[in-house]
Amino acid sequence: MKELILAKSAGFCFGVNRSVDMAEKLLGEKGNCCSFGQLIHNEDVVKELEERGLRVIRSPEEAMPGDNVLIRAHGVSRRLVEQLEARGAIVTDATCPKVKHIHGIVSRADEEGRFVIIIGMRRHPEVEAICGWCSRYQVFENAGELEEWLEEHPDFWDKPLTVVVQTTQTGSNFTECCNIIKKRCTNAKISDTICFATSTRQEEAAAIASRCDAMVVIGGKHSANSIHLAQICAENCPSVQFIQRADELDLEKLRSAGTVGLTAGASTPAWIIKEVRNKMSDEIKVEESAVEKEQSFDEMLEETLKTIYNGDKVTGIVVAITGTEISVDLGTKYSGFIPTTEFTDDGIKVEDAVKVGDTIEAVVVRVNDIEGTAMLSKKRLDAAKSWNDVEAAAEDGTVLEGVVTEENKGGVVVNVKGVRVFVPASQTDLPRDAELSQLLKKTVRLKITEVNKARKRVVGSIRRVAQAERRERTEAIWNEIEVGKKYHGVVKSLTSYGAFVDIGGIDGMVHVSELSWGRIHQPSEVVSVGDEIDVYVISFDREKRKISLGYKDPDGNPWAQFTAKYEVGSVATVKVVKLMTFGAFAEILPGVDGLIHISQIANRRIAKPDDVLTVGDVVDVKITAIDEEKHKVSLSIRALSEPAPAPVKEEPVEEEEVGPEEDALVYEVSATGEATGIAPEEE
Repeated sequence: MKELILAKSAGFCFGVNRSVDMAEKLLGEKGNCCSFGQLIHNEDVVKELEERGLRVIRSPEEAMPGDNVLIRAHGVSRRLVEQLEARGAIVTDATCPKVKHIHGIVSRADEEGRFVIIIGMRRHPEVEAICGWCSRYQVFENAGELEEWLEEHPDFWDKPLTVVVQTTQTGSNFTECCNIIKKRCTNAKISDTICFATSTRQEEAAAIASRCDAMVVIGGKHSANSIHLAQICAENCPSVQFIQRADELDLEKLRSAGTVGLTAGASTPAWIIKEVRNKMSDEIKVEESAVEKEQSFDEMLEETLKTIYNGDKVTGIVVAITGTEISVDLGTKYSGFIPTTEFTDDGIKVEDAVKVGDTIEAVVVRVNDIEGTAMLSKKRLDAAKSWNDVEAAAEDGTVLEGVVTEENKGGVVVNVKGVRVFVPASQTDLPRDAELSQLLKKTVRLKITEVNKARKRVVGSIRRVAQAERRERTEAIWNEIEVGKKYHGVVKSLTSYGAFVDIGGIDGMVHVSELSWGRIHQPSEVVSVGDEIDVYVISFDREKRKISLGYKDPDGNPWAQFTAKYEVGSVATVKVVKLMTFGAFAEILPGVDGLIHISQIANRRIAKPDDVLTVGDVVDVKITAIDEEKHKVSLSIRALSEPAPAPVKEEPVEEEEVGPEEDALVYEVSATGEATGIAPEEE
């Protein structure tokens, strides 16, 4: 053997380590205690604990009143716990949190009337315990058993099923079973409850075995995870030894191997792994690279024995999530737990915030040496980091972002990365009489103006950021503005002569005449304060900082529409909109009026226009003149009428002829609808 590769994941998992620590603490305090069933699947560890006073019991009847009974990492049924307590035993639960999570899943499934399918070793204590938390279940060890049972029970194909898997099962077996269930069953909820540490151990073992000439797997003969580990190695390596301790090692099988891999099950203590490794190193020449790996292993072993203290910053891997806590493997003799409430602020679901396998940083809040647990807090660590960020932002003027969480006396409170920042009302950038409540739950940008860590007081200003951003936007607009450029703006205020529109930090004015092509009296007829509208630049003055804007669409110019549709001689249907002494104004198109001179209203002489016409009348007219330059139109009803018969008179009366040029008056219509010009005087 020239090279030895040691698996980093070899040895106690955090659940086993936790149960052993809890047993040692009880023995240290009480002098003796009971374990319901063999604590872990390792004879050497169990024997050592028995010598120190640990008694193994296998039925509730063996427990005496006052006995301290430790529930092993595999867990037990709900009924068994009740029986122990009924006998007066003091129960300490060392069930692995990952296993406890499965108990919760099947228990809820039972309450919902769902049938439970368990993938695992039928006689394994973990599986037996899971069965004790539900009333209707079936256990399958492999895909073949499951498929055969489903073939014989087609009535289960559409029944509500809940599927869980033993924490130490192989991923391949679980996947095969899932494929069969998905193919057959239409109402199945599948939970992948294989322990993350187990998956990691198996993946690492497969990777190492594929590179080695020989593999050594250390583990108890009754340990499910160790058995599966040996099977996986055998699938990837031609020579595998499955041993419980160093004296079972066959060195002859290793002498001819160039590279040898070493891994161990979750119930194998570090000292046994070290004994096996030392025996391999002592009797077979190992190159210097392997020695370096051994030293690395010693360091890892030392790390697992390290004591942690309140206030320590730790890093671990999430291995289980329950309804109340998140279990974290810290790689030490302590099991870490974080309350789920730290991840469920603002209605967030814990499964959306953190997942099994995530690496997480936290601070130690409380260490329980008796149970071998450490209460952790991610919030406190995040808050400490946030304080540093806030202090740095106060010094360098960095803009921070936060959410307004509450309205306070004289201001609002903003949550910035977990730090409460008070913003006085004068610094909110709201008008003096505005309601502060309108900022609640809004994301805001602010600068830190004061930090007092001793008093945990932080003051900020939204206004400073808003003012700076407005200045930047204003300068950007003035640097890029040009006639005809379009902007999307917001109507800020209305006056009698127009509307002021914010185009991104600058207010421009849309004159009332630029709001509509039609006739309007007030800007409010077209727009309201708060409206979002598209405008364009008509003119601007950089020095006076004034901008004139247009709103009406140039393509909607009614005069252009009129000239495209009508010409001199065209007949149009118009609506009388105003009567004057000299004639009547009529709307040809919205925004274009024409004048019917009094002489062109009828084919006879009339005293005044309202003798014939009324406002609102719709009449046909002939267009007699168009002035393109001055946008004025002359109309005639008379031109479309048949000449009236001449009246019979005894004596002819000479009448002054009215030339055609006097019959029609060409006029100009002002912006207010008034006609300019002088009507001919009647005789």
